[in-house]
Amino acid sequence: SDNALAATINGLSKTELIKPGQPWRSIEDVELAPARWVDWVNHRRLYQYCGDVPPVALEAAYYAPRQRPAAG
Repeated sequence: SDNALAATINGLSKTELIKPGQPWRSIEDVELAPARWVDWVNHRRLYQYCGDVPPVALEAAYYAPRQRPAAG
């Protein structure tokens, strides 16, 4: 379906971020937790399906050979 990616991310965030009994100490903790989780998912979490690298590394490897030098 069109919202499959959103549903997957929502499920992962509930499983990996919103843990039962999480000791949220302040509103700031609650507000920053999703941003920290997204940063971790994109920059540090290893994905087996793409060679045990984080998405940012895979994206960089994909675009590196496709970049053209700037016209000068």
